[in-house]
Amino acid sequence: MAKAGKTEPAVGYPPEEGCYLRGNDYSPVAVVVILRWGREETPADIEKLVRVATESGAALAGTLQTENIGIEKIICNVVANPNIRYLIVCGPESPGHLAGEALLALAENGLDERKRIIGTEAPTPYIFNLQPEFVQRFRDQVALVNLVNEGSPEVLRQGVWTCYQEEPAVFRGYRLHDPGAYPAEPLSGKITWRVTQPSSEPKSNEERAQRDKIMNLIEHIRKSNQRGGHLNIEQSQGEEDAYIQEQDR
Repeated sequence: MAKAGKTEPAVGYPPEEGCYLRGNDYSPVAVVVILRWGREETPADIEKLVRVATESGAALAGTLQTENIGIEKIICNVVANPNIRYLIVCGPESPGHLAGEALLALAENGLDERKRIIGTEAPTPYIFNLQPEFVQRFRDQVALVNLVNEGSPEVLRQGVWTCYQEEPAVFRGYRLHDPGAYPAEPLSGKITWRVTQPSSEPKSNEERAQRDKIMNLIEHIRKSNQRGGHLNIEQSQGEEDAYIQEQDR
């Protein structure tokens, strides 16, 4: 049974798999530790931060590598538990992905019409695999606490503890307390995996029209080959490769 002022998470919570630990489902805070290394090269101090977070009372604590699919997974897991009202982001920033900056910018600014996170210099900060209502709920439900480029277990413990307070308390310039569960039903769902390579996806109507033109050409060539025509599939593959290379620049 849920505690006073709290609610039950969605059935199947947390819906997305990942490198995280599950703690107290009624906690008002989750923790994201940026991971700038390969998963198999995770340093011991990063693993310690994840453990410290859950031991201190976080609902979920795990690592984040990418500024797109990684953030999508976080959103799904957070909105499935309305008790989570804060997200502490800590650990050394990833210079290649700027995942921490992208996550903070999403909370502050949202997405533009291309589904790109506004206000970040991350290379591919696109949220293609979620419905807009999931992104908006995430932004409405949680406030982010910026500890990017910090990795002190003691500071993290204090941050988690402050989120539990009944009355507002100051932590690093933030006034934190447990306001109770977000007043709406949990959102249950997973990322669609429609886009697995965000860097190759069209980022504008012009790019999308160019892609559609190439894909139509490919289909025309295939049909011509089936009828015994002289066009060949190598030509179409060259067109498609050229398009993908252009999007990766």
